[in-house]
Amino acid sequence: MYWLKRNKFLLLGMVAVIVFVIFLSKEDTSDPLSASLISPEPDEPAETPLVEEAVEDQPQPQPQTQTALVDVKGEVTDPGVYEMEEGDRVQDMVERAGGFTGDADVAQVNLAQAVQDEMVIVVPTAGQEEETTDNNAEEGQTGDGKVNINTASSEEMTQLPGIGPAKAEAIIAHREEHGQFQKADDLLEISGIGEKTLETLIEHIQVP
Repeated sequence: MYWLKRNKFLLLGMVAVIVFVIFLSKEDTSDPLSASLISPEPDEPAETPLVEEAVEDQPQPQPQTQTALVDVKGEVTDPGVYEMEEGDRVQDMVERAGGFTGDADVAQVNLAQAVQDEMVIVVPTAGQEEETTDNNAEEGQTGDGKVNINTASSEEMTQLPGIGPAKAEAIIAHREEHGQFQKADDLLEISGIGEKTLETLIEHIQVP
């Protein structure tokens, strides 16, 4: 007891040192754990590239309009060569030429036909068809007996092998909607006319 009383301050000092060391050891071991529990700050969102805005700012190319030079003759107020746009019809062409004259035979003109480059439109005089018939010159037939599919009537086309009334009307409808045929293969665009039918027609038709 005497020894304890005499050295009590020494013992208290040792206890304090031990407590201090234990406290430091706990603090060191807790720091990595606490540090690992801290969630990292989220990365700032990357700026969205302005690709869409750049595309929108670029001027869009304008579709080029096809033009056609058309020669109109006969019974119109101002005959001549006119520059027309793709999709225009014969009716538009006649209006550009000042309209029909009083002697024009309007019934012979297909106003719904689409115009095309190098096309010639002849507006006949009233009574001209009868004179042509008297001369036995059929509009759809050529001098060698072939049928011109760009001018032939439905009746004339039915004289072709493999062409009945329905196909003849289909050929005329295609001609009026898309303009004159440029080559024999254009007939393949018509429903009901295939390669075999075309082979039988080649020797009997004429196209530009």
